[in-house]
Amino acid sequence: MAPDYTFHPISSGDLSLIRTWLETPEVAHWWGQPAEQYALVSGDRDHPDMDQFIVAIDNHPFGYIQCYALSTWNQNFGPQPPRTRGIDQFIGEPDMIGRGHGSSFIRQFADILLTSGIPRVVTDPDPDNGRAVRAYAKAGFQSDRVVDTPDGPALLMVRNP
Repeated sequence: MAPDYTFHPISSGDLSLIRTWLETPEVAHWWGQPAEQYALVSGDRDHPDMDQFIVAIDNHPFGYIQCYALSTWNQNFGPQPPRTRGIDQFIGEPDMIGRGHGSSFIRQFADILLTSGIPRVVTDPDPDNGRAVRAYAKAGFQSDRVVDTPDGPALLMVRNP
């Protein structure tokens, strides 16, 4: 049986934890310069088309996931069904990486979105990030194509109900 993860909306009290996570080597490697990413994450807190969550298991926070309206941030993904949502995530606690949590909480989060009526969930990992690509595939996402984004090439992956 898969673990049950909780997703609580980030608050101002979570920002120092997110900053710490963004500075970890694994997250910084794939997300980029920590101060720049922190400014983006904290700056999006009040955007109406962005939802941001702390991911926890047994009341232990260990990750971050953001979910956005693709109509606002379409990164050259091409036509998608109306109300499609995009997700990005990371595991900020190094001892939680490589234990199956990524694919499990991504699957659970995408299931919540899809059962609520969202027609498609997309994500765009770096094609060289094999760990992320495998986690998304295990969470039910299908590889679609490589797309050019403002951050460089990305592998568009999609999950439908």
